[in-house]
Amino acid sequence: MERNESYGYRATEPWYLASGVKVPVAIAVLREVESGALSLDTRVVLRADDFVDGAGATNRHRPGDALPVSWLLEQMIVHSDNTASDVLIRTVGLHAVNHVAAELVGPGLHITTLADVRRLAYGQLHPDAARLGSADLLALGRVPAGPARVRRLARLLDVPVERFRRPDFASAFEAYYASGANSAPLSDYGRMLAALADGQVLRPESTSHLLQVMLRVQTGRQRLRAGLPGAWPSPTRPVPSTCAPATWGSPCSRPIRRCGRARHGW
Repeated sequence: MERNESYGYRATEPWYLASGVKVPVAIAVLREVESGALSLDTRVVLRADDFVDGAGATNRHRPGDALPVSWLLEQMIVHSDNTASDVLIRTVGLHAVNHVAAELVGPGLHITTLADVRRLAYGQLHPDAARLGSADLLALGRVPAGPARVRRLARLLDVPVERFRRPDFASAFEAYYASGANSAPLSDYGRMLAALADGQVLRPESTSHLLQVMLRVQTGRQRLRAGLPGAWPSPTRPVPSTCAPATWGSPCSRPIRRCGRARHGW
């Protein structure tokens, strides 16, 4: 493939980016490092309301533990750790993350915290889900997705299941995907990645650091194999989890407005 050539499949349609939003988060963090407001060694204190399901090593820590920005970045990108992501979003501010998203992807991309992804999706069942706290989200994440989790949500909200607006989580998440939150055309997302790789987004040291972290992603290969046809060749290098397969050389696994393997209820 020659320079500036590209391949896309329904790439101009809005797609749910899922963990693809973590790249703009990382860029916002590293811009704060470049400005001197943070350093990679800066330690951020975990709060009780930071924790969310879909996390890895960060959730083994306790509120009050202070974790380096460099470690949180690695957990967010390499292991797709949602708690690490939300801690970094809190550290730089959601406005800074969405400023990066608007600049590099497009004004239509509105990124939320990973905890708010859950609240917005559960909110498709009942609006009171907006008040779910960290402990509630963790409790829901421990229950298998399906009727058991629907019942658990009803108990947490103290609302009869019969008052839910949709019958199950599958339809709730479809409605959330259709809302447009955390969604953008993959062609725009791909241009962001190309600009990052070309050194147009961050200074050379920060660019090198982020790209090296991204090349160590551990989640992409498993998710690609879960969604690609059996005859599709295996990817030859790591890819960012969930959405980046479409922009890092392989087509997205499911062209239905959400990228990667949909995991209703996470």
